[in-house]
Amino acid sequence: MADLKQRLRQPDILVAPGIYDAFGAMMAERAGFEAFYISGASIAYTRLGRPDIGLVSLEEVASVVGTIRERVETPLIVDADTGYGNAINVGRTVRVLERAGASAIQLEDQSLPKRCGHLAGKTLVSAGEMCGKIKAALDARRDGDTLIVARTDAAGVEGMEPAMERAAKYVEAGADVLFIEALTDDAQLVDAANRFGGDTPLLANMVEGGKTPMHSAEELQALGYSIVIFPGGLVRALAHAADAYFESLAAHGSTTPYLDRMLDFGELNALLGTQDILDGAKQYDEDQN
Repeated sequence: MADLKQRLRQPDILVAPGIYDAFGAMMAERAGFEAFYISGASIAYTRLGRPDIGLVSLEEVASVVGTIRERVETPLIVDADTGYGNAINVGRTVRVLERAGASAIQLEDQSLPKRCGHLAGKTLVSAGEMCGKIKAALDARRDGDTLIVARTDAAGVEGMEPAMERAAKYVEAGADVLFIEALTDDAQLVDAANRFGGDTPLLANMVEGGKTPMHSAEELQALGYSIVIFPGGLVRALAHAADAYFESLAAHGSTTPYLDRMLDFGELNALLGTQDILDGAKQYDEDQN
């Protein structure tokens, strides 16, 4: 498995698409991405059919991480929300997700009930409590190469300067990567990068239609960002495709008019490597001897 810590020492920005299952991981791997972001929001959207308002549990996230890790070796940055409780809970969260295959674990400073960083009405724990969670996470990890990503949602709650003060405290507490969520304009993106981009890997979050202006990876790299995630892009693309597919099926009573936008049975099995798996299983056939 590739070393995420080593990769972040390279000058080129790391682009991590959001995924939520092993199929998406396989497709992202085929496209050549070097890391994936396991989005808690996307898990809520797809597994629960619900918004990102803190409904997903540690066990559900760990299950997703485990099935993805079984399929790919690519580094996984895992959204662990608030750590699912206090510092004691954070310790368990880190151990569980690290064991499941996480390469980096993201923790945020929201209080419960938490919600998507691009929704209004967020509330925060104190900076001191969040620093305690970061230290608990660092103590709990068994592999020093497992990164702890500290996210602050303070910009949209307390303002830009308090968010910067929190971010500095989180770096001092030992966070490996810094994530300042929901910056609302280019000036804030530049300010955050100028303050932290040179010393600590800085993560930018691109949410289509969210609070932060959309920028390309190249543009964000020029500002000083080390990682960019597109956490919900896959869900939004598939939702658009699903609308068109179901509309066609309802109208025609058949998938035939939609075939040019689908993989057929053989093509899908070729993508999944079905025949290679079946051929490999033949070595265990007792009747072959």
